[in-house]
Amino acid sequence: MKVRDVISALNCLVTCNEAGDDLEIEWACATDLMSEVLYYSHKNSLLITGLTKQQAIRTADIADIRVVVFTRGKEPDFETLSLAEKKGITLMITPYSMFTACGILYERGLRCCPE
Repeated sequence: MKVRDVISALNCLVTCNEAGDDLEIEWACATDLMSEVLYYSHKNSLLITGLTKQQAIRTADIADIRVVVFTRGKEPDFETLSLAEKKGITLMITPYSMFTACGILYERGLRCCPE
């Protein structure tokens, strides 16, 4: 699934598109616990989270995640946006809950990072 497909499926507002619309997403990791991101994520994953602080961006960068989706319309602060730009990470905001966002992407064929 391409980033542009995620944007469309989740009705996203893109606040920072450093990775680009053509980046291929193979897996999804949905959590607010950044330790789980480090343990379960794989390259070419996207992170779905309600955590809009710099911690989410730093964790995504360490885990080589290039796309982060914030749920429930939550907006990142200026420092988080700046860090995402610096790290080359795309940030998007969906109005949906984490549960609904995961269901929509699952329905379209995206799966959870394998254990």
